[in-house]
Amino acid sequence: MELTNIPHLSSSSSFFFSSCRSRRRTGKAVITALAAGSRCSADSACPEPIEQHNVDSLSVASGPANTQCYRRRGFAAVALLPFLLPHVDMASAADSYDGSIIQNGVRNVLTKVKAAGVLRLVFHDAGTFDISDKSGGMNGSIIYEADRPENAGLSKSLKILRKAKEGIDQVQQVSWADLIAVAGAEAVALCGGPEISIRLGRLDSSTADPTGKLPEETLDVVALKTSFGKKGFSTQEMVVLSGAHTIGGKGFGNPNAFDNAYFKVLLEKPRPTSSGMPIGLPTDWALTEDDECLRWIDIYAEDEDKFFADFRDAYTKLVNSGASWRTA
Repeated sequence: MELTNIPHLSSSSSFFFSSCRSRRRTGKAVITALAAGSRCSADSACPEPIEQHNVDSLSVASGPANTQCYRRRGFAAVALLPFLLPHVDMASAADSYDGSIIQNGVRNVLTKVKAAGVLRLVFHDAGTFDISDKSGGMNGSIIYEADRPENAGLSKSLKILRKAKEGIDQVQQVSWADLIAVAGAEAVALCGGPEISIRLGRLDSSTADPTGKLPEETLDVVALKTSFGKKGFSTQEMVVLSGAHTIGGKGFGNPNAFDNAYFKVLLEKPRPTSSGMPIGLPTDWALTEDDECLRWIDIYAEDEDKFFADFRDAYTKLVNSGASWRTA
């Protein structure tokens, strides 16, 4: 399979549902590149298997002042790599898994205005996962599903990432699954949210996932819990992931700021905006009708750091759901 399935790195609208521009970032985005193996491009049939390298996991951190590792540009070697991977051909391993190339590719096309749509792509790709048969999940199949009613509006976000992918693929191949996972994490970070470490090495599906796997916007809280449970997510994880609706034009505070305003607004229950437009989705308000959900809403409304930490964990679980990985 081609390396076209090995996109970017990590960071970050119904969520589930350039260089370094001005970014409210307090830490570093870290990406983990897995061992190389054969993989398929989401856009074409599988070609001849590529040479495999027995590569241990490699972490790449980006940031203005990072003394732990050097950022590569183009095909420049990473100075610390020989010490991290003493038994690996350094040039081959580094060229295949330079996370900064993926990360920079995303940053070149991503803006705060586009962040919510890109983050929404993550759930609509990974949210098809069914824990009972391990079908669906983070596999890049969303590129075949953009014309479905539940994915309305996602074509624009896919177009944005396609532009990033074209640039990245000129240097190293990246999968759609990896690219979307990294782009969503970058969207979160760009809007001031937590830095999220992304494991790389996902393979892309060559077909669309089954229909009817995403939770509908009209579900009541009992049905929502059931839907998320079928994907392996707890009530707490459902609530914290719903907090991604804090960005975008849903009326939960500043549309370009990833913060805990979503939970504060839910507690205030204002419903319509000053313009008369409803705030959020029916499923957002359904959460307030359940005592267990309300407990978590209260916690996250009071403690933004707790929200960030729990969102980081839930997002990581989401983008790993149902993923197939390249083998060493």
